[in-house]
Amino acid sequence: FLTLRRFQQAGHKPIILVGGATGMIGDPSGKTQERQLQSVETIQYNVKCLQKQLERIFDFEGENGAVMTNNYDWIGALDMITFLRDYGKYIGINYMLAKDKVKSRLVTGITYAEFSYMILQALDFLWLYENRGVTLQVAGSDQWGNITSGIELVRKKLDKEVYGMVMPLVTDSNGVKF
Repeated sequence: FLTLRRFQQAGHKPIILVGGATGMIGDPSGKTQERQLQSVETIQYNVKCLQKQLERIFDFEGENGAVMTNNYDWIGALDMITFLRDYGKYIGINYMLAKDKVKSRLVTGITYAEFSYMILQALDFLWLYENRGVTLQVAGSDQWGNITSGIELVRKKLDKEVYGMVMPLVTDSNGVKF
């Protein structure tokens, strides 16, 4: 968020993505087992709390005022056939299996929901590009695989170039992310 704030201070308009939909599944990276699913109400509450936090960091007014987007708005109503035909067909199984977060979970087990998370994240970048003109996605280094999947989806589906930038995570003294 601080990097995006610096972009805003330099005159760019940050489009901040919150995961109302992806939060219902949970990112498998860095996990040894599937995350306990949270209720829709809990996730909606978390989104509202995050919005309050973002209002303390970003300026939401003016020409380059930040915009918060919630991926539940475009993923929530997506049916399975559309998901598979319009998005899943562009991301190959071998591509997904080569990702570190998937590889690491093959030993302990990964559910189809978690396995599909990568495509949901890729869909975010596609949607942001098509609907908000986003060409650069910025995140913590733990999101590199998700960002590159989005780059791959935009390239394959639209034959366009988009970019990703990640920063090291803030960690505690044991190297565990906050």
